[in-house]
Amino acid sequence: MNEHFFIAGPCVIESELIIMKTAERLKKIAEKYNIEIIFKSSFDKANRTSISSFRGPGIDEGLKVLSKVKETFGFKLTTDIHLPHQASVVADVVDVIQIPAFLCRQTDMIVEAAKTSKTVNIKKGQFVAPWDMRYAVQKAKASGGRDIWLTERGSSFGYNNLVVDFRSLRIMKEFARKVVYDATHSMQMPSVAGKSLGTKEYASWLAFAAASVGVDGLFFEVHPEPDKALSDAAVMLSIDEFEKIVPVILQHWQITDRYEKNS
Repeated sequence: MNEHFFIAGPCVIESELIIMKTAERLKKIAEKYNIEIIFKSSFDKANRTSISSFRGPGIDEGLKVLSKVKETFGFKLTTDIHLPHQASVVADVVDVIQIPAFLCRQTDMIVEAAKTSKTVNIKKGQFVAPWDMRYAVQKAKASGGRDIWLTERGSSFGYNNLVVDFRSLRIMKEFARKVVYDATHSMQMPSVAGKSLGTKEYASWLAFAAASVGVDGLFFEVHPEPDKALSDAAVMLSIDEFEKIVPVILQHWQITDRYEKNS
């Protein structure tokens, strides 16, 4: 059977309390269902719509909090970088370095992340065709990267809307070691009236579809109280909502794995 996994956590590090509370619940879910969860949260959200939006505690304080998560719960970690020099800094703490979708064509970012020898997860830009992501993978491999993942998070569909073409998941599996579907970011309606809105009620259904298509991992932003979240509140799931859909996703993966094995 394929080694499937989840990536989950709050969008941004709001406080150590919220991060640790979320990690504690996710650890229980991982143990209950015998699944791998990679914990994710951002130390800086450098692409917020408004100059006044909350961005996070910064790299130094943020990595201290993430280190505590790893030490306390044993999670593998991922976080995103926004500048090339940040790659070597976060590599001391995280297991997977994430390249944000808006920066997926920034050569220096990919090169520096690949040089760390960590897993590099490049999110497909909303403006990039899935087959063109092979060039991002080539950049990473040419720079020493060995474990390169790609994440689908929807494509721009006119203004302030995203759609997901599930063919992209199969296309990107042809040249990426693992392909992830970002179920919550795909529900965004970016920059509507000065902030990003969303339709998270569809996140679980599209996650089921992605598992059926044969995606390796699923990405969910989760929060103890999503309505109070300081970033991505419109698309984040509560931890209870996340736990409810996990066993259904596992069933879809089992069926798809059997199909692929017999194909």
